[in-house]
Amino acid sequence: MIHPLFEKHRAKLEAALNAIHTRGYWAVYNEMPSPKTYGETAPNDGKIAFEAHLGKKFDLGQPGITDWLGGEQSPFGIDLNVQYPVCDIQALLDAGQGAMAGWQAAGCQGRAGMCIEMLDRLNRQSFEIGHAVMMTTGQGWMMAFQAGAPHAQDRGLEAVTYAYREQSFVPAEAIWEKPQGKNPPLVMKKHFEVVGRGVAVVVGCGTFPTWNTYPGLFAALATGNAVIVKPHGNAILPAAITVRTIRAVLSENGIDPNLVSLCVPAKPETTQALVTHQAVKSVDFTGSSVFGHWLIDHCRQAQVYAELAGVNSIVIDSTDAYKAMLRNLAFTLSLYSGQMCTTSQALFVPANGIDTEVGHKSFDEVCADLARAVDGFLATPEVALAVLGAVQSDATLARIKLADSGELGQVLLASRKINNPEFPKAEVRTPVLLACGAADEAAYMEERFGPITFVVKVTDTGAAIALAERVVATHGALTAGVYSTRAEVIDAMTAATWRAKVALSINLTGAVFVNQSAAFSDYHGSGGNPAANASYCDSAFVANRFRVIQRRYHV
Repeated sequence: MIHPLFEKHRAKLEAALNAIHTRGYWAVYNEMPSPKTYGETAPNDGKIAFEAHLGKKFDLGQPGITDWLGGEQSPFGIDLNVQYPVCDIQALLDAGQGAMAGWQAAGCQGRAGMCIEMLDRLNRQSFEIGHAVMMTTGQGWMMAFQAGAPHAQDRGLEAVTYAYREQSFVPAEAIWEKPQGKNPPLVMKKHFEVVGRGVAVVVGCGTFPTWNTYPGLFAALATGNAVIVKPHGNAILPAAITVRTIRAVLSENGIDPNLVSLCVPAKPETTQALVTHQAVKSVDFTGSSVFGHWLIDHCRQAQVYAELAGVNSIVIDSTDAYKAMLRNLAFTLSLYSGQMCTTSQALFVPANGIDTEVGHKSFDEVCADLARAVDGFLATPEVALAVLGAVQSDATLARIKLADSGELGQVLLASRKINNPEFPKAEVRTPVLLACGAADEAAYMEERFGPITFVVKVTDTGAAIALAERVVATHGALTAGVYSTRAEVIDAMTAATWRAKVALSINLTGAVFVNQSAAFSDYHGSGGNPAANASYCDSAFVANRFRVIQRRYHV
């Protein structure tokens, strides 16, 4: 019997299957916070729903509650004071394992239908989630809404789609008939059951608590696994809202809601005990290389999908749209104060400068013009506040201060503090732009998370391409870029990114930016360099999350 939610969402799933095959533009959930799409009262309703969480306990009805814990500090300076349940991890694991039998029985189609229902329900809560993301991460409103809600939901649906496709390749049953010459054939009936590997743990990050969580969460869920979401300690609320909604959909469809739970550990040792538990068979993680490598080294019982630190770079050889290039770079370096794993940190520019449609520009002129472009782009406070958001952590503020000191290179553009009238306590900082030589590797060949960018003087374009490739191979990267009017340069950079295994953006001068990634079309991370061992989203991201168990007998 086909699950009613699979029938309800069949057309959407079929369109998604076509989208991951064609990889053109396709999106399910509207990225614009328009009342025409979400309802006339949705903006106000979402804000009220968000505010209703503040200062209260966020009860999820989970087993094994031992305490209540909060402590999120909003980068915008508002008081959150939400309390979340601290649960015994063994209780969560036992409950999750107990719920997996019913989830397995729902079948591939049933799981896909319920997962899409969850995403649709989350989409209807996009304003509530947008405010939660904004106030816990420091993202500006538009980015918090888009990346935190519809874009994250699209990534979740993308994972469900890949999971469904891979599982649908497995037939439920088959008749096996082997000829025996003059003797009667051997006939057997075989059944093939898709079974989740076990409990999955998804470890969230502090800057993108839904966009970086939904792919692993829904990939694990759609392939038959229980999921425990362990959010970043400063971005719990978006994860809690998500878990609450998923649990509600499960309950409504006769599935034990403890299939999905929230883990808010009282101490770091709890997280370590959870991810290394024998019942845990997959771990998704986005964050620091230190903890990411710890997970890879210590979670031997599980498959670890890790997105770690990297150094993203752009080679600037030449351009026929100089001002448009500078505008594009200015937005790229400013968006969310550079607090994105895809933001470019090193710009490699030949020592003798670059050719443009407005004449040759020396290295110093490129540096000065870029600094003016960034400064000009952020000159209007309303624009600056919307684009920059707020700095999420004290560690990032410390990195900005170090860069401003001149210890890392010549300061081309110092960071300045911008006051936010709506949120006076917000730490808003403009980007720091530094110049250094190719030999100053200690400065630019380390991820300096935040609004810190180096313009690196290199011998020539060939040296720039070779250096960009070495940076990726050594330190990893999620993005790379090149500006050139010469086909041979683009070909050489393309070949370098194939070897280094990193996504390349070529001559971006319009409204697409190197640090943006579109679901159903762009592969986020290749899984082929040190910045990430997996990709959002491909078959490899989902296929190892389930197993096929067969049974056979003579007919």
